[in-house]
Amino acid sequence: MSRARDVVEVIARALADHPSAVRVTERANRGQTLVELFMAPGDLGRVIGRQGRTATAMRVIVHATAELEGTKATLEFRDDE
Repeated sequence: MSRARDVVEVIARALADHPSAVRVTERANRGQTLVELFMAPGDLGRVIGRQGRTATAMRVIVHATAELEGTKATLEFRDDE
């Protein structure tokens, strides 16, 4: 489990109306870590934010956290259906 995954989970749970529905996974993909955030459909829009600003900020945080560990990581948002 990486720090990037932990950071995403903490931020997503803080922003979500249903924090128990938040699920974060990570897997290797083409030489880098892919962090996937699964949320309830209503919460997903809230986390993405206006014009994607919150999502962009979260992606920057994931990238910076991965750099601290000497790796590369990306963040994908998924709705849990």
